[in-house]
Amino acid sequence: MLKRCQVLLTDWQVEYLKNTAERYDQSFSEVLRIFISHGFLYIIPLLHPEYKRGITGKQLAEMTRKAGDPDTSIEEQHKLVSKLYFEARKVVEYRLNKVSGGRKRKKRFTR
Repeated sequence: MLKRCQVLLTDWQVEYLKNTAERYDQSFSEVLRIFISHGFLYIIPLLHPEYKRGITGKQLAEMTRKAGDPDTSIEEQHKLVSKLYFEARKVVEYRLNKVSGGRKRKKRFTR
């Protein structure tokens, strides 16, 4: 499920994301989600070295290279992005569980 959020970015961040979106024929929002997910997969295992990753740094780098390859089919690109989102969600859920002490988080509804 996607939610609308307002994010303030610096000019250089916007330019890079726009450039990447145009180069790979993706929406700005999709590129931003990919970059954020990639960041989760990088930083959270550094915070929790005991976390058993479903994807190694080397595999992540190879996926990134393959997704950016013009010879990779659209279907394969979608498959790679889906795997990225799946692994990012797992690591984020692990982190949230750790920081909440194993308690279930209460959902906050905001407008």
